[in-house]
Amino acid sequence: MTNVALGPFRLDLGNDLLLRGTEPVALGKRAILVLRALIERPGTLVSKEALIEAAWLGQAVEESNLTVQIAALRRAFGTASGGDGWIETMPRRGYRFVGPVVATEAASLALPEKPSLVVLPFQNMTGDAEQEYFVDGMVEEITTAIARLPWLFVIARNSAFTYKRKPFDVKQVAQELGVRYVLEGSVRKAANRVRITGQLIDTATGAHIWADRFDGALNDIFDLQDQVASNVAGAIEPKLRQSEIERASRKPASSLSAYDLYLRALTQSYRYTVKGLAEAVAFSARRFKQAAEWADRALHDQPRLASAMRLKVAALAYLGDLDEARAQLGRLLAIDPKVSIAGYRAYAGHFLAPEILELQVTGMRLAGMPEN
Repeated sequence: MTNVALGPFRLDLGNDLLLRGTEPVALGKRAILVLRALIERPGTLVSKEALIEAAWLGQAVEESNLTVQIAALRRAFGTASGGDGWIETMPRRGYRFVGPVVATEAASLALPEKPSLVVLPFQNMTGDAEQEYFVDGMVEEITTAIARLPWLFVIARNSAFTYKRKPFDVKQVAQELGVRYVLEGSVRKAANRVRITGQLIDTATGAHIWADRFDGALNDIFDLQDQVASNVAGAIEPKLRQSEIERASRKPASSLSAYDLYLRALTQSYRYTVKGLAEAVAFSARRFKQAAEWADRALHDQPRLASAMRLKVAALAYLGDLDEARAQLGRLLAIDPKVSIAGYRAYAGHFLAPEILELQVTGMRLAGMPEN
């Protein structure tokens, strides 16, 4: 038994962590130890002495300390229907747990349809414990920057930080958090300069799909954090895109999700190199037709997938079907009124060759997409 289900909560016995869904509940170690002692004998009185022994391991403490931990547990469970009554007080004797208790085996979380990523706590290798706040702040800024990518599912910071100062295997993280990619790193310091390294790992294969380092001065910590976070997000986005496209291309057509279909559409729209541009232009009509078909399939499964809509607008307009392209653009603008050619250039410029980007922009302009 590695987990215990307590209604909507789950107690991870291996990590001494109470979760609701995938989010950790803010409880201290003492409260978790008290809870473990209570649920070992559900519905049965557990004396105050036994609870204090379980949580403080023989230390002499005031009974009021136990009262504080019981109150913390009741606050946590009180967020669930009827949860505020799960811990009963037995006057002058102790407490008993009367809530639902179901022992389970640790289960792997299913991967979400969108590509998923967690930014794990970076290792503080500065030799200065007081720099911990800087390292944690760096991770938080990177997480926030990456979470702005609309096509990516990013695990919340609180869930990621349950792995702080703990040995872990990336496959274990993938199973426990339901992620496809892990970003990990470290921070080193020399005098007034720091070096931040990072590596992006595909948890399915264990392969490193990106790694880099960033150097900077500690003159302005917040500015340095912003710069590194922006650089990391900008660097890993095209790598993630390419990895996802390769993954989708290997899947059989019968098992493709809406997002996979969009990726195949995207692949068809820029499956050319600059070296082969002349041939690319000659075959562009066929490629854009295939792109429109894949985008259409993606939209059948997920009608509000804006990225697929945008690609379909470009493909249809390039193929000369301006009426349908404009109709599709109208539906896209209803979902995202801020869509513009300038915005698409800024977004797609990270991973499209300039010549191929211009082919798509030509289609969007023909369909009447706003410039700004």
